[in-house]
Amino acid sequence: MWYVSTRGMAPRVDFEGALFSGYAPDGGLFMPEELPQLSRETLHQWSTLSYPGLVKELCILFIGPELIPRDDLNCLIDQAFSRFHHREVVHLSRLRDGLNVLELWHGVTYTFKDLALSCTAQFLQYFLQRRKQHVTVVVGTSGDTGSAAIESVQGTENVGIIVLLPKGLCTKIQELQMTTVLKENVRVFGVEGNSDELDKPIKAVFADVAFVKKYNLMSLNSINWARILVQTAHHFFAYFQCAPSLEMHPLPPVEVVVPTGAAGNLAAGCIAQRMGLPIHLVVAVNSNDILHRTIQWGDFSLSKAVKTTWASAMDIQLSGAVASVSISDETITQTMARCWVENQYLLCPHSAVAVSYHYQQTDRQQPSPPRCCLAPASAAKFPEAVLAAGLTPETPAEILALEHKETRCTPMRKGDDWTWMLRDAIQDLSQHWMGHFPNALA
Repeated sequence: MWYVSTRGMAPRVDFEGALFSGYAPDGGLFMPEELPQLSRETLHQWSTLSYPGLVKELCILFIGPELIPRDDLNCLIDQAFSRFHHREVVHLSRLRDGLNVLELWHGVTYTFKDLALSCTAQFLQYFLQRRKQHVTVVVGTSGDTGSAAIESVQGTENVGIIVLLPKGLCTKIQELQMTTVLKENVRVFGVEGNSDELDKPIKAVFADVAFVKKYNLMSLNSINWARILVQTAHHFFAYFQCAPSLEMHPLPPVEVVVPTGAAGNLAAGCIAQRMGLPIHLVVAVNSNDILHRTIQWGDFSLSKAVKTTWASAMDIQLSGAVASVSISDETITQTMARCWVENQYLLCPHSAVAVSYHYQQTDRQQPSPPRCCLAPASAAKFPEAVLAAGLTPETPAEILALEHKETRCTPMRKGDDWTWMLRDAIQDLSQHWMGHFPNALA
């Protein structure tokens, strides 16, 4: 399988090259040169697989056994999911009036980011051990990516990680999940700015090709193909769980509602569609509605400012044949309250963005195929939003314990040279690990 840049000006690479590159050299994103077309027979065979089983089949197609033999790949994916809280890894909750909620949040940090990042980290370490090299991962986060990325690589010898978070704009739990990790290979910066602003020094650093090459820099944000690859499994699993029968001709459609900010899960759904999966995609966004405006009216213009909402991971404007809907903060909390009254089921605010679309359709008695709402995070991570909905938070013990842990976070204040600070941290982290890996920067 070969990968080419979306801008068409960079040499093609294999999966390993795409994994380590992040952005292509021409500033584009690496995507598969061709997408496999799945036969009806293959979809039938896959329909009985577990979520990890689907991830394995998809990875074999897009990585290739010449890079990672199937037995090795199976072991890596099993290891990636070994710390998940639910035996199914991903679970479908079937609720009242045809509401299907696909829980993608049973990982260590209670967010869907754990699914793709735990696998991506395993792939990274597999190739790095073979190369005998060290890399530094740089991540900008609006809340959940940072903690999941840190958790996937913390304490490893051949990966260092630097995370920039928007100080005061994550939930308290999201921030503590990042700042309480004190491993030597982890650095966290609290930026006085929003998610779009903190991306600027990251892009500036990655624009210096010589610096990137010297310090083996890479990104694990939603631009990385390995994350998109694993996320395609969400859509296959959703379809197989919700389709009424695979004996129908043609195969019946399933509507998948995707709450999204940077559009990673949406991109994965579009790829699943192009491979032959009969899903209809609905994009659900909060009041930062650039994706909704783009899809509905072709308006990709930035608003004057990013609005802070209950669905903080979707407070993004710059994101990477779909319907779309935009949901207000008031509707988010109303949806959370309604779902609890009708099902005794707590939604996180991001999941509520998707479920609110389901309620809109059912209240209007609109005919539709079976529908699956993706739930990207646990309500336990958003107690402030749960309280705003008039509900009582349910907080696991490991999250409560964060309050009593030591924290470490370096401020990036307005007026500071953020790019210089980031470059300095990269150099310091890389030099620290040269003693462990003499060829680390080779």
